[in-house]
Amino acid sequence: MADGVLRQVAASMFMVVFVVMAVPALASPETPLDYADARHLLARTGFGPTDAEVRAFTGLTRRAAVERLLSDAPATATTPVPTALTASTSIRPPRGPDASVEERKAFVQEQVQEGLELRAWWLQEMLTTPSPLTERMTLFWHNHFVSAQPKVRVTRLMLQQNQTLRANALGRFDTLLHAIAKDPAMIVYLDGVQNRRGAPNENFAREVMELFTLGEGKYREEDIKEAARAFTGWTIDRDSGTFVVRRALHDDGPKTVFGQTGRFDGDAILDLLLARPETSEWVVTKLWREFVSPDPQMTEMKRIALRFRQSDYEIKVALGALLQSDAFYAPENRGVLVKSPAELVVGTLRQLDLNPAQTLPFALAAAQMGQNLFSPPNVKGWPGGETWINTTTLLARKQFLERLTRGSDANAVGMTTPAPGPVTTTMEGAAKVPRQVLAPNGEMDHEKVRAQRFAREMDRGLRSVQFDGARWMVRLPGAATPERNAAAERLLLATEPQQPLDPQADAATFVRALLLDAAYQLK
Repeated sequence: MADGVLRQVAASMFMVVFVVMAVPALASPETPLDYADARHLLARTGFGPTDAEVRAFTGLTRRAAVERLLSDAPATATTPVPTALTASTSIRPPRGPDASVEERKAFVQEQVQEGLELRAWWLQEMLTTPSPLTERMTLFWHNHFVSAQPKVRVTRLMLQQNQTLRANALGRFDTLLHAIAKDPAMIVYLDGVQNRRGAPNENFAREVMELFTLGEGKYREEDIKEAARAFTGWTIDRDSGTFVVRRALHDDGPKTVFGQTGRFDGDAILDLLLARPETSEWVVTKLWREFVSPDPQMTEMKRIALRFRQSDYEIKVALGALLQSDAFYAPENRGVLVKSPAELVVGTLRQLDLNPAQTLPFALAAAQMGQNLFSPPNVKGWPGGETWINTTTLLARKQFLERLTRGSDANAVGMTTPAPGPVTTTMEGAAKVPRQVLAPNGEMDHEKVRAQRFAREMDRGLRSVQFDGARWMVRLPGAATPERNAAAERLLLATEPQQPLDPQADAATFVRALLLDAAYQLK
């Protein structure tokens, strides 16, 4: 086999060189997948495949494997939504002269609480879904059509948006675009409630062009200004949280966008965007960077984008073409993508066959690594790629992996734990406040309270799962330790390990060494 391609990921305090494993390139969609090919496909489209899952795809043709992935994708979550997230029928916070300070604070705390439950719910779905690809695509669209709970505030609206993304995750992009333009969370996040005739707000019109469809520089400022007028009056009912069009607030005058003039409303503007070839190219480019490599091949990207557009924006057409392409299976494109925190956390739990009783601690662990679900940093979302790795997040990643595989000895792995003192350790519980979270004036420091609570929640969750290396290793193929070690390496690493492995190590130590190797951060 030919030598692989070196990959370097550098932050201010570390530098690692990744050597990509060499594999034969596939020449036809009808060529059968070997174990490495099947693992590569499932690792890129899901969260840490198990050995059984990889073997189930081994021997399938490239075409058959992708068809199986796409045909098994449901449009709804299998994990029941927490009752608290569906019980409320109003999104209006207490306000006005009759609303007390306590009522307002209670509303905020309720939304924080529900936000935690929402994160735990989604991570549980990622962990147990029968279709990891569905959740990967839901996560992809969450980072494409960005909104965030800190501004939206109302957790139920974030849940509804998540359900909309999932329902259309592998459907049609044009349908998803029209749905997200009327999504209440998106309307709040991009200030659609302030967009009215005579005083248009340009936020959504700008982002729908720059981030959702065309890409930066593919439009004029005048196009944004005119398009903003078309979206005036698109707002939400403040009691029910549903989308409404306020005709009295809508500018129904003629508008000129992309050289075309008409009495456009918001749907008409979206259709103008969908008619432009830049839209399919922008979406396929982002899908390429998510699933294939950081640097799209322009000729191949344009070919797939044309098929995508000609299919009336069937997402399965674009994704299927990418996953069957020579570029996807090329040796130089293996092990060149960095796992996101959600992929690292969920994938590790899945591959080690760990089933935590509560998933909130693991959602918090992902947040500590830089991916707080439902709270991307800004309208552009998480930049991803090598930006997932810096000195702080790398330490958090390593601590998480060590903690999972070293049992209950937190001190042995350098986990940062809060100072002693009673604090809340469950979402529902209440507790006294330790002195460490009091400000100098004796008042409670709520940020410190929250940090302490999250740290203890994470520690408790990590203690709730115990990895049995010997039991896990014996499930792998092979009659002897060397064979099982090789099977573990083949399953867990996308590239050759960067550090020497001790073949005499016990099972738990050997697996831990694989997880802590730099290659485990890649997919």
